Amino acid sequence: MARVAQRAARRAVLAVITGVAGACGSSGGPSGDVPTTPPPVTPTGAPVQVWLTTGDRVKLLSHESDTHLGADSATSNPVISVDTATTYQRMVGFGAAFTDASVYLIQEKMSAAQRDGLLQDLFGRSNGPAGIGLSFARVTMGASDFSLRQYSYDDVQPGQSDSALTLFSIAPDRADKIPVIKAALAVNPQLTLVASPWSPPAWMKTSGSLMTGTLKTTAYASFADYFVKFIQAYSAEGISFQAVTIQNEPAYEPPNYPGMRLDPPVRAAVIGGYVGPAFAKANITTQIWDWDHNWDVPQSPTIVLNDATARPYIQGIAWHCYGGDVSAQSTVHDAFPDKDVYSTECSGGDWSPDFATNLKYFVGTLVIGATRNWARGVALWNLALDEADGPHTGGCGNCRGVVTVTSSSGVVTRNVEYYALAHASKFVRPGAVRIASTSDLVGLQSVAFRNSDDASKVLVVLNNAVLPRTFVVRAGGKAFTYLLPAGSVATFVWA
Repeated sequence: MARVAQRAARRAVLAVITGVAGACGSSGGPSGDVPTTPPPVTPTGAPVQVWLTTGDRVKLLSHESDTHLGADSATSNPVISVDTATTYQRMVGFGAAFTDASVYLIQEKMSAAQRDGLLQDLFGRSNGPAGIGLSFARVTMGASDFSLRQYSYDDVQPGQSDSALTLFSIAPDRADKIPVIKAALAVNPQLTLVASPWSPPAWMKTSGSLMTGTLKTTAYASFADYFVKFIQAYSAEGISFQAVTIQNEPAYEPPNYPGMRLDPPVRAAVIGGYVGPAFAKANITTQIWDWDHNWDVPQSPTIVLNDATARPYIQGIAWHCYGGDVSAQSTVHDAFPDKDVYSTECSGGDWSPDFATNLKYFVGTLVIGATRNWARGVALWNLALDEADGPHTGGCGNCRGVVTVTSSSGVVTRNVEYYALAHASKFVRPGAVRIASTSDLVGLQSVAFRNSDDASKVLVVLNNAVLPRTFVVRAGGKAFTYLLPAGSVATFVWA
């Protein structure tokens, strides 16, 4: 990932949405010697659960007192209208990546009790503060920059090759990755997995190295078989993948960690002529997603989707957040409405340490922005990193995980990314559909969903203004009013 080069652009985006959190003032009592207490008001109407995180961290996924849906009436406050009859994409979920660094920390640096507690918290779901129900996760195929060493599943001596993949093995994943994924699936069997390679074996590439280069034309068939063998090997372990992306960030050749340039005509040729047919021949139903890179080059997946041979084999387009605008997802989706959309990587880091700024970015741009632009799933980058933002080999030296695991003790710190994801993942269950909600209120962003199993409604609202905002939510002929502090996010859930 071209993270170092892209941080300046990220900072500019964050600067636009940065605001100073406001505080609610106190109200004075009636005059006179003896203060009077107004009589208690008995709530009427259906209850609405409220979960709140404030930019000042006073409230962190706090379960607030219920508000209630009551009779609708005229109001001078901004209105968010939720329309359950207007539906969009069906959701897979929210989550992060099982990188080598993440699974190493979870498996090797935590006790069994700590590990179980963390996985229950990340992938379980409860009505209490614990259990945020992550249900969409990315898995690195071979090494990335967040690995302890650089490797593929078919490494040979320099100058040699293995076109028949006789040496293929997922043995590097057996110590940490496979056990952690299995444990996460045991907590949440609805967990959807997508796998992405940073580099195929070095002998398949023009560079002869896991770094830089592109795919040799003579290796197209072996490259397709590499995916087939990976999916089959994991299937034998009881782990299935909904999808693979052909190449992580194919428009970038990182100099010091595994990567590969794979331009649009090459991706189209490889998908249409090799990977797609290989999956069909092996009866593999795993989907193929293209791109897996930034919003700033929507023409790249467009070129691939315009290829008549490749297009039938492509079910989705994956996106990263490090350049461009999230609206690019809709640009490509509008041109190819039969192709799904996923946001598969976005990382926070020490270059942006302010909690409030990051809360607004991750909720506003990804939880709300990506889903309003057709994303069926939203995954951040590393699920867990240590106190030194690692371990890593090359690449990003100051990225931040969804949680931090202290390597000496296994103690977990929940970062801003955890709370941003939780405001959707804890309440929006796999299979939910996005429904319409007003989006043009100054300072307020929202997205709404209807769960498929019990028809409950979920509304996520972000106040990225510098002052508290009172607004009215209208739904099904009823309404409720809420005062949301500046720089804060609230999730509302009702039947």
